[in-house]
Amino acid sequence: MQRHKFIEWADQYLRGELEQIDIQAFEDFCASNPEYAQILEEHKTFLITFQQSENRNHFKAALAEEATHIESYGSQNHFGNKVISFWSKLQINTGIAAAVAFISVFTTLWLTGYFTDVKKATSDYSALRREMNSVKRNVTAQNKVIQNINKNEVPKKDISSHFGATGFLLTKDGYVVTNYHVVNGADSIQLQNQKGKAFRAEIIHTDAAKDLAILRIADSSFRTTKTVPYTFKKQLTDVGEDIYTIGFPRDEAVYGQGYLSSNTGYSGDTIAYQISIPVNPGNSGGPVLDTQGNVVGIISGKQKGIDGAAFAIKTKELIETLNRIPTESLKGNIVLNNKNSLNKLSRTEQIKKLQDFIYIVKVY
Repeated sequence: MQRHKFIEWADQYLRGELEQIDIQAFEDFCASNPEYAQILEEHKTFLITFQQSENRNHFKAALAEEATHIESYGSQNHFGNKVISFWSKLQINTGIAAAVAFISVFTTLWLTGYFTDVKKATSDYSALRREMNSVKRNVTAQNKVIQNINKNEVPKKDISSHFGATGFLLTKDGYVVTNYHVVNGADSIQLQNQKGKAFRAEIIHTDAAKDLAILRIADSSFRTTKTVPYTFKKQLTDVGEDIYTIGFPRDEAVYGQGYLSSNTGYSGDTIAYQISIPVNPGNSGGPVLDTQGNVVGIISGKQKGIDGAAFAIKTKELIETLNRIPTESLKGNIVLNNKNSLNKLSRTEQIKKLQDFIYIVKVY
């Protein structure tokens, strides 16, 4: 449930606007979700502080009105002078009380670890990219050797000085999608299929904001394959829907399954989903599919320390990126498949068929 939706529900509960059955549902939800119970307590504290502030403002307004009447009797009125003196002191005390209330709220959030959690979550999401960049720095010394390799040849032996991720075919003629952070700064890129054969690839287009990169296999040994068996789902996928992925956290395809846990990504990012699938750095750029074999997203990262908090760029964002590629950058149009040949297959048969279209992305 999105935070603002829960706050609206909580306000109805606190104002007593819910029926008894809805009250029970709300209390059961909070009991089952401690993080939302914590949000409820913080919201109560905020409302109490807000109400106290409102009461003080009303009281100040009433005193100000009375002070105006008293001053009209003349400054020589001894009683009036006392009230005005009292009002001046009260203004100071009210300011102090407001400051104390403000500090109390933020102290409570600090003591409960709220700000620590936010800071930790931010650094944890960036950790995936930092790990890959660290590996990239470690292979800089090998770049000169790699640059001497004939671009039209594929090394017979795998070169250890690289880092890997995942990519998958968009079309049968060699267009591939992966993450921008995977290929950013690359000197050369190779795509290796499940049979161990590698092909040279080039970057056609990137979208750093969406963390997407479109590649094209530019290797004379690559042959046009059969039409890709999956389709690309433009509509939003429902929360709770079963999903799965295949990627390369190591040099062998690894299957993972789970469910879609939120229609927004990290910190409410609307271009991504949050998914409950265990992922590792090599999963970056891998496809996320539903049970019918539709691609619904592209894995982009994860949040450490929180189980089931991985993120995938929505397919809709991929299609929008494809539509913005300049025509001169392409060799023929990118036409996505609209016929799904996976939807009637069992999961194991889907996986067997998919593996021919998913590649290890090796960046040098």
